[in-house]
Amino acid sequence: MLTPEQADLLRATLAASDRHGFAPGEFAPRGDGAAALIEATLRYAKAVKVGRLDVANFRSDWALRPQPFDARGGLARAVADNRLQAWLDALPPPYPGYETLQVGLTTYRDIQAKGGWRPLAAGPDLKIGAVGPAVEALRARLAVEDPLTPAVTAMTPPPPGQTAGQPLFDETLAEAVKRAQRRMGLEPGGVVGTATRAALNVTVERRIDQIVANMERWRWLPSSLPAKRVQVNVAAGVLTLFKDDQPALSMRAVTGKPNGGETPLLSSEIHSIVLNPPWNVPTSIATKELLPKGRAYLAGAGFRILPGGGLQQRPGPNSALGLIKFDFNNPFAVYLHDTPSKGGFARYTRLVSHGCVRLERPLALARALMEGDPTWTPQQIDETIAGGVTTRARVADPVAVYLLYWTAYVTPDGQVNFRQDPYGWDALLIKRIAAQGGA
Repeated sequence: MLTPEQADLLRATLAASDRHGFAPGEFAPRGDGAAALIEATLRYAKAVKVGRLDVANFRSDWALRPQPFDARGGLARAVADNRLQAWLDALPPPYPGYETLQVGLTTYRDIQAKGGWRPLAAGPDLKIGAVGPAVEALRARLAVEDPLTPAVTAMTPPPPGQTAGQPLFDETLAEAVKRAQRRMGLEPGGVVGTATRAALNVTVERRIDQIVANMERWRWLPSSLPAKRVQVNVAAGVLTLFKDDQPALSMRAVTGKPNGGETPLLSSEIHSIVLNPPWNVPTSIATKELLPKGRAYLAGAGFRILPGGGLQQRPGPNSALGLIKFDFNNPFAVYLHDTPSKGGFARYTRLVSHGCVRLERPLALARALMEGDPTWTPQQIDETIAGGVTTRARVADPVAVYLLYWTAYVTPDGQVNFRQDPYGWDALLIKRIAAQGGA
């Protein structure tokens, strides 16, 4: 039985559940009395701990699944032991990435309450030197999200006999455009072209949905992460190595292309590093992309037909896998690897692989993962690669790896950064939650 104080605490918690991305009143008790209050609390606890989407409604490549959670048993013990507040506090994901999104959610809901922002009209590119009402509309749009945007637009000198000039696109406004482009994962050139205009015209409601979808995916992670781990943000194309729970190494990555090449969400452990790896070509790639090019092309590019009929590319600097591959168990046959095509890392949009993750600086990651290993010293790794022989180096203490899909996250300056939901998974997640009736 709940004490009056415990009942009040539960009512207050449910009333404030919207700060976790839920709709106001979503967990209002469906009736009077303690039983209705407890049932509402159980729905809330499950939603905030492991998410609202039933696992049966996950895509197959959303392989990062929430852990089992006994809400009823946990609530009963918390009530009996009079530690209800501690139990409630421990339900949400205990990560800064989640907590900062809560702040971002409040910011964007406030923007929504004030009417959002006006979309920019179609027109020619806007850049330094542009003048006219479109420039003022751009400044006003940027100012909604960016407090560093100038409060007023620069003006041209007034024409003879007139008292006012026209709004002017100057260097200060160009810097505000660049900040917006960085936040949205676009090339920060300071010019408002088609892509930048489209990103700025995404509605505030859509941005709120993105924040809510990312908060939902945070709930799929375990309640604690290994202090040493590799994380890949598939949507942003970035790999980060954490040591002692702090970022120690970061690099750009190329991830899977939309519409068939998506990099899956998963967690595993890097158990070995293959130096000078051959590439066993997946049947679909061999059939659709390589075999039609003919035997002369295949021989020149280092491919051979295996006795069983498969296609393999010999190891070497021109191999599609480059000189290093990082292996971890998963049902999708994806891995991290080097690549001879370094130009792709310079692009801001890096979603062009068949699902695997290509790394900008794989040698740096290999050395960092093998740090302290008496056998696989940096010198030994270099010598083995130079020798050209395929060699599997076991990682003595396997390192956790997480492939994640963050399209909304907060940078140290407090700004919410967005990516354009390249796989459409934000929209799909929100849609599926709604289709099953929320929590």
